[in-house]
Amino acid sequence: MEIKTYKNPETTAKAFADYLCEKQATANRINIALSGGSTPKLLFELLAKKYCENIEWNKFHFYWGDERCVPPTSGESNYGMTHEFLFQHIKIEEENIHRVFGENIPNEEALRYGQLITENLPSINGLPQFDLIILGLGEDGHTASIFPHQMELLTSKEVCEVAEHPTSGQKRITLTGSVISNAKEVCFLVTGQAKAEKVNEILNITGDCQLYPASYIKPTHGELVWYLDKAASGK
Repeated sequence: MEIKTYKNPETTAKAFADYLCEKQATANRINIALSGGSTPKLLFELLAKKYCENIEWNKFHFYWGDERCVPPTSGESNYGMTHEFLFQHIKIEEENIHRVFGENIPNEEALRYGQLITENLPSINGLPQFDLIILGLGEDGHTASIFPHQMELLTSKEVCEVAEHPTSGQKRITLTGSVISNAKEVCFLVTGQAKAEKVNEILNITGDCQLYPASYIKPTHGELVWYLDKAASGK
């Protein structure tokens, strides 16, 4: 595991954008699963404004680590946010964007999206393998849409499962922990003081870390990197 710390959310996003530029130089195709949230939003804005001409976008095939079961036009859609702040500003083929159909029946969509990923990605250890998965960290220790009350999703043998938000009951489609930990590389992007306590417990294996799904994300044969700003790493 590698931990990288930066001054603020902006410099954290820039460091990750620079990393993507380096990564594309040695690859012909990169299968990447995106995250929602404020830090990825900042990253997408930065990529669109300052890295638009520096990245060969058609090397990338974009998927999502999780998605709310809402239409793509909803303000809650992770795909919708990515389209607004990144895709509509860059030159990329539609066939490189593989969104979750959040408007579909959840159980059917989890199966469909899992099959799509299985067909498009190489199979390693009996599971599809992403080149890179970007994750966030919730204030309750969840990651992707694997929440503390559904820890069984960490070890599910399915590619995707239906998750449920613990308070709103909103249905979501999420990659399982098995697929996330099968990736070549997993990167957590975490910023803000509100995340500092959970970051401390997870990275120092203390407190209630065993209750947090993010604690169990450990790539089997790949790399784990945490990109943190000063506030998130403050404890």
